[in-house]
Amino acid sequence: MLVTVTRTGGIAGMRRQWRAEPTDDDVPHWVDLIRECPWDEAAVASPPRGADMFVWRILAHLAVDGEPVQRDARLQGPQVRGPWQQLIDAVRDSDTAAGGA
Repeated sequence: MLVTVTRTGGIAGMRRQWRAEPTDDDVPHWVDLIRECPWDEAAVASPPRGADMFVWRILAHLAVDGEPVQRDARLQGPQVRGPWQQLIDAVRDSDTAAGGA
């Protein structure tokens, strides 16, 4: 399992990336975090536009019933709330604990 979060934009237009590769013991928790997110809504939502807004890309690779599954969402700042925020925070915390940027 691998979850990657990339944030671009903002005033300086800088790009930041975090990744989480959970251990086997942590996979069920991560699967729950991923399932909580409204992936289908993110695919069809037309995000608001605005200057200096962060844009987030969340990419999750996992196996469901032994089959590989990839989830991909692109969100703008106001869309990052609820389950999305929880997933992003978990990835950032995991990467920071592992010594990432």
